[in-house]
Amino acid sequence: MKRVLALFLCLFIPLSAFAEDEQIIQCRINNIGTKLLNANKIEKRVIFVYSDEDKQSLLNMDTMLESGQVIVYRDIYKNIEDDNELAAGLARGISNAVKSFDGLWGGTLSALQIKLAPKKFEIVADKRAVDYMVMAGYNPVAEIIYIQKTAPQKRHDLLSNKNLASKRLAIVYEYIYTKYPYFLANNIYIDNEHYQNFLLTSVNNRKLLEEKIKSGSTEKIHYE
Repeated sequence: MKRVLALFLCLFIPLSAFAEDEQIIQCRINNIGTKLLNANKIEKRVIFVYSDEDKQSLLNMDTMLESGQVIVYRDIYKNIEDDNELAAGLARGISNAVKSFDGLWGGTLSALQIKLAPKKFEIVADKRAVDYMVMAGYNPVAEIIYIQKTAPQKRHDLLSNKNLASKRLAIVYEYIYTKYPYFLANNIYIDNEHYQNFLLTSVNNRKLLEEKIKSGSTEKIHYE
């Protein structure tokens, strides 16, 4: 009876309508994650795990890459407001999980490549997540909001294994603008506070994109 009730709540009650217990959270994550897998015809086996831990460690990242798990941590989940944002996080995780299956030794080499070049594959995962979301019927602009909420901005990324959040946001914005302009022309998030903050903090990077478009250049923009 409890399982039936949990499934009912998972399917019919909005994300913010109640304080969700772990069973309901796991159910929602499974539903959205599986929708992304099916819509994108991903044949690799990926499972989704909700963790009540607050911080992802390098050990957890290794476990995820080696087991094809996409882990949603509590401190990430509590910042998610709708299914589009949750799909953004899951789509990024799926991208890395799928990559870790490909190649030699059952994907071991690919998993090692991700660990050795995290900045490169962070951008790859961001872009692929946009594609996954669109194919599954989710709004890719939510990935901008997801990154805006979850990725802290450092002073520089020279010694970091992560890209500057501002750089990631600019690249995702350009990717959506170029490949899926409909979602920006009909932006349902235009009044969202987090999206408005993105617009405020990305003025210089968006000017670089504007200049590239006006000039007709095909060169890669070096975002800040």
